[in-house]
Amino acid sequence: MFTGIVTAVGLIVEVSPLEAGKRLVIDAGGLGLDDVAVGDSIAVSGCCLTVVQKQGNRFFVDASLETLNCTTGLDGMNPVNLEKALRLADRLGGHLMSGHVDGVGSVLRFAAVGESYELEVEAPDALAKYIAPKGSITVDGVSLTVNAVDGGAFSVNLIPHTLAVTTLKNLHEGARVNLEVDMIARYVERILARD
Repeated sequence: MFTGIVTAVGLIVEVSPLEAGKRLVIDAGGLGLDDVAVGDSIAVSGCCLTVVQKQGNRFFVDASLETLNCTTGLDGMNPVNLEKALRLADRLGGHLMSGHVDGVGSVLRFAAVGESYELEVEAPDALAKYIAPKGSITVDGVSLTVNAVDGGAFSVNLIPHTLAVTTLKNLHEGARVNLEVDMIARYVERILARD
């Protein structure tokens, strides 16, 4: 489990093919790895990946073909948002997220509004029903509050701090982003469907 509060921006520095996926070597940037062990989970731009090796300030993860097919930004030398898995004693500053990317959205608009930025994203049709005004959404691993929804398009406000400490500052119209909808919405749907 994660909270969507990014603690560092890292960089994928190497991508090598596996038989059924790719191995990524990630420079952890400011993410301390002293308390990270092989087998631990780290959210990489919103995708929960397992550490398979550590070397200095770098960690290695294996991304399966299924993971690569359901995400964006994990197949090349890209900056990535990083968050260690939640511990029970940690503060829940964002919202509960699993790190299981639900789909890939497309940026419709990224524009300054005063000192902040408005980000508008078109979500896949299958995810639109889970996105609600004032609800939570995860974009590239960042917990955000939905301001407005229009069909499959939703908008969020990005404050200067969020832009300073995440990769979201690099977005532009047409960019693709990893999305995870609020897991509570998924459970509510499942409960209602069984009645």
